[in-house]
Amino acid sequence: MKIAIDAMGGDHAPESVVLGVDQAHAEFKDLEFILYGDEKQIRQYLKAKDRVEIVHTTEVISMNDEPVKAIRRKKDSSLVMAAKAVKEKKADALFSCGNTGALLAAGLLIVGRIKGITRPGLLSTLPVVSGQTGAFNLLDSGANADSKAEHLYQYALLGKYYAENVRGVKNARIGLLNNGTEEHKGNKVTQEAYQLLKADQSLNFVGNVEAKALMQGVCDVVVADGFTGNAVLKAIEGTALGVMSLLKDTIKEAGLKGKLGALLLKDDLKGIKTRMDQSQYGGAVLLGVKAPVVKAHGASDAQTVYYTLKQIKTMLDEDMISEFTSYWQTLATKEA
Repeated sequence: MKIAIDAMGGDHAPESVVLGVDQAHAEFKDLEFILYGDEKQIRQYLKAKDRVEIVHTTEVISMNDEPVKAIRRKKDSSLVMAAKAVKEKKADALFSCGNTGALLAAGLLIVGRIKGITRPGLLSTLPVVSGQTGAFNLLDSGANADSKAEHLYQYALLGKYYAENVRGVKNARIGLLNNGTEEHKGNKVTQEAYQLLKADQSLNFVGNVEAKALMQGVCDVVVADGFTGNAVLKAIEGTALGVMSLLKDTIKEAGLKGKLGALLLKDDLKGIKTRMDQSQYGGAVLLGVKAPVVKAHGASDAQTVYYTLKQIKTMLDEDMISEFTSYWQTLATKEA
């Protein structure tokens, strides 16, 4: 199994990307890695001697580049070359910490959509403070700002498949993100989507869910348009960081009493931090394209890169894309 990696994408590239690859290389003996980027910079950090190939590229797509234009004009960029490797079957999956829009464009324009998927969506995995599964999937978390009801319905099917076949959730509960739990709530799109989800008996649809309930484990898959989903994603991330920062400041300001209390609760506080660490679930997955295309946060460190590569390995081990394509064709046949 080979993973094509945009080694130049992200705030701390290529260092954090390469160090994360080294960690994954040491643990997963059945993985091979193709690193695309500036060979001289990559070799500064690379420890692995086998199962790793470096393909030198001369261009980098920055965070400020316009996504589609960059994909079309920067043909020798690390991201475009990595995407082409997947398209040409030289690699099985694509990974980047770089420009989100450019990665989405590369996934759609180079890797390509699965037949029948009208609007691939970005799926993120987020922790919960209660519930049996410990996390929930949010789809779409930023690929499409505007969506129709039928797109939200497809996101439910995509999210259900990922939750059950990659995360191992049984009979995943599907919730529609809305501004109230009542059936009549929301705008025209969410009201239409509600009826589509309710009518599909194959879905364990639990109805509308509010943003305030997501971290309580109210459902396993949350469906939303990309604009709303991305806003919720960033609000949760920001709140988690804010709470941790507030806790640290409170302990410092409490003087000796606070420090003693923190010392006594050291292991418990570490447990909370670990439980709320989104990076342990890997990156955001572009679902609906012909190969695993996964995006980690631009500020990712080596540990986050490692977790994301582990996530990709799980997807490859489960042959997720091939299985999902067959599953989707079966659904299309039934509808016909």
